Amino acid sequence: MPASPSARILIVEDERPMREALRDNLEFDGYTVDEAADGEEGFRKLQTEAYDLVLLDVMMPHRSGFEVLRAARAAGVRTPIIMLTAKGEEVDAVRGLEFGADDYVTKPFGLRELLARVRAVLRRAAGPAPTGIAGPRVQIGRLRVDFGAFTATQDGVPMPMTHLEFEVLRYLVERPGEVVTRDALLNDVWGYEAQPTTRTVDNFILKLRQKAEHDPARPRHLLTVHGIGYRFVP
Repeated sequence: MPASPSARILIVEDERPMREALRDNLEFDGYTVDEAADGEEGFRKLQTEAYDLVLLDVMMPHRSGFEVLRAARAAGVRTPIIMLTAKGEEVDAVRGLEFGADDYVTKPFGLRELLARVRAVLRRAAGPAPTGIAGPRVQIGRLRVDFGAFTATQDGVPMPMTHLEFEVLRYLVERPGEVVTRDALLNDVWGYEAQPTTRTVDNFILKLRQKAEHDPARPRHLLTVHGIGYRFVP
């Protein structure tokens, strides 16, 4: 499906061949593309320009992708961000999600997978929330969540959460006791048209456990159903 001409994407990547290849393919798919060759330039553009999505490399000179992401979120930048991580560096993906990334893609990645992630994130950012049945306020372990106001507190202290974290949690809370597959989450919350090979769901559940569970290693509310997905227990 062709992209909306108004969708503007910033690529922050220090490797010129990779940056140019991404730009060419995104422009071919109908996006307007801007570039930054390092983290410092990328952060400057994020502060002064308006984008619909950012592709942000992790390892860069002057300022790493993590530093850019953390500084951007601290400065109130809400633009969706997809991290580009090195193969096998699962810890990079988890750190990126903790700092407020919306998704990640591991290098080397296929063009179809990347474009699927881009379309899904843009669709999710532009459209209404995929769910909306859960009550406005829910207590989950240490975490009290107001889905109407998109706010949360942990033991009474404000807890920052991304929009996507709220939606993943809402999806599970609306289905108490029900086994929710990873594919269902990817389809209904992330909005993927096809299922990529990803551990995004697992990493988001890990993040939510760290915020909600008294003992994340022995969760009582966000339970794993091995080989299938997850189940929420009130």
